[in-house]
Amino acid sequence: MKLIPRDTMLNFDDFVEQFFNPGQPRGESRSGFFSPRVDIHERKNCYEISAEMPGIRKEDLDVTLENGVLTLEAEVNQESREEGDDERKVLRQERRYGKFTRSFNLGEDIKEDDIDATFKDGVLTLTIPKAEPKKPVSHRIQIH
Repeated sequence: MKLIPRDTMLNFDDFVEQFFNPGQPRGESRSGFFSPRVDIHERKNCYEISAEMPGIRKEDLDVTLENGVLTLEAEVNQESREEGDDERKVLRQERRYGKFTRSFNLGEDIKEDDIDATFKDGVLTLTIPKAEPKKPVSHRIQIH
């Protein structure tokens, strides 16, 4: 399984953005996109991916698998200002709003149909069963 995130390795744009905006959290650009933090564990029979998703409802979360690439997507909208809030001003804003996406190349050694996802207390946990290792196939090639 190749659990190297597709969108974060050697991201030059993120490096430049962090250099010019050191107070901005890493991985969050001006466009409002950010990536959730993940833990990846390997067990005897499966892989486990746990992703932090604070403030996200299960209904707003989309997990897809296409061509061996697992993608996590959701959008967190900022609270709208209410009538009469003209006197309220933001002194500090650290909560993240906007769309996030995170992708992983799962490779070929997994059982795609048996992936299980649970969401509890703002943490998405994916259990990805390992496939049986393919036995090497030996073919005798006839010489003409």
